[in-house]
Amino acid sequence: MKYIETLREGERINQIFLCKHKQSALTKNGKPYENVILQDKTGTLDAKIWEPDSNGIDDFEMLDYIGVTGDLTSYQGALQLNIKRVRRAQAGEYEPADYLPVSERDVDKMYEELEGYVKTIRNPYLKQLLSFFFLEDEEFRKRFKFHSAAKTVHHGFVGGLLEHTLGVTALCEAFCRQYPILNRDLLLSAAMFHDIGKLEELSAFPANDYTDAGQLLGHIVIGTEWIGERMRRIPGFPVRLGNELKHCILAHHGELEFGSPKKPALVEAVALNFADNMDAKMETLKEAFSNIPEGNTEWLGYNRLLESNIRKTGR
Repeated sequence: MKYIETLREGERINQIFLCKHKQSALTKNGKPYENVILQDKTGTLDAKIWEPDSNGIDDFEMLDYIGVTGDLTSYQGALQLNIKRVRRAQAGEYEPADYLPVSERDVDKMYEELEGYVKTIRNPYLKQLLSFFFLEDEEFRKRFKFHSAAKTVHHGFVGGLLEHTLGVTALCEAFCRQYPILNRDLLLSAAMFHDIGKLEELSAFPANDYTDAGQLLGHIVIGTEWIGERMRRIPGFPVRLGNELKHCILAHHGELEFGSPKKPALVEAVALNFADNMDAKMETLKEAFSNIPEGNTEWLGYNRLLESNIRKTGR
């Protein structure tokens, strides 16, 4: 099996992938075709079926494992597969573990790092709150290690939520060293909690798609509700501190149009917004460059998250 990250323009392939997404569309001339996103553990591959009614194109659905034959081309600097034949794969032809994208980092070691941050928190109320979720709740720990941080934009892989949370927490730690005005316990607690609602916003792999609660409420509201409910079970948890922590989470997207119910009003909320934004954008660029051959400095096209045409720097 050749993984997606090793595929190159000009190759013809004949192998099995997970169908991550499938959508019918029309060309400018009104001719039907299929948009397909294929997936294995190293990433995703954009694919097109230009003649969906031709012989050799069997019926299949999203999240099916499919055997495809096709040619790899390049479109706007990225690989694209023109599918000529497709069939549903049979059980025993594939190993599901080969088709789930996984963090390049060791998940257990990352979680140990996150636990280390929890243990450095001095405020007894915040430490008790963090410990309940990250140290004591085995089901939460298991889900948090496995979950993604997004459907497609950044950290959309097994361990992605953990990797993103750890990245944001590490950036916040650096901010605290640079800017003594920051309340470290509050900021690091908010960093570790800021995306826990994604456990409910997104379904588990292989679907990794928005749930009903995710569509109606979103991870910011879901996570804030979880934390508020647990706070009320800790005797004497200070109301002011609780509101400050919840505000940081509610405001971590920075702007109302980006989904935050509140704009940052605390210095810790501002810092969390910058850390979250930085980690997301750096990962977006990393993923955008991952399938680009070394030395290729051609422009890659418009990136929606960055709102700019992007390319690699020369080496």
